[in-house]
Amino acid sequence: MTDCLFCKIVKNEIPAQKVMENEHFLAFNDINPQAPVHILVIPKRHRDSLAGFDGHEDLKMIGELFQGITRIAREKGLDTRGFRVVANTGNEGGQTVGHLHFHLLGGRYMNWPPG
Repeated sequence: MTDCLFCKIVKNEIPAQKVMENEHFLAFNDINPQAPVHILVIPKRHRDSLAGFDGHEDLKMIGELFQGITRIAREKGLDTRGFRVVANTGNEGGQTVGHLHFHLLGGRYMNWPPG
């Protein structure tokens, strides 16, 4: 994916406020936060969305992402207060960047709809 915004962030071609990174995933602050804590967690290997997942390697990647999400939530003090994890999938699901990503939101009461 040469035009993928998140792939460019992974390659350091576009700057981001990184929160956590390892060989499997990157987490960075959302540029349009919807909560006091709004962090995007993405796999470094490009995947369009959750819709095409299949097989052991995908399960392993999701496990790595969620371990990172849990660690970040703990470091931000959200584990005792509560937080939300969202993965928008596809156009009608609200996905605006075609690279799998999870939103970690917290730091306020998470009412629905957001606001």
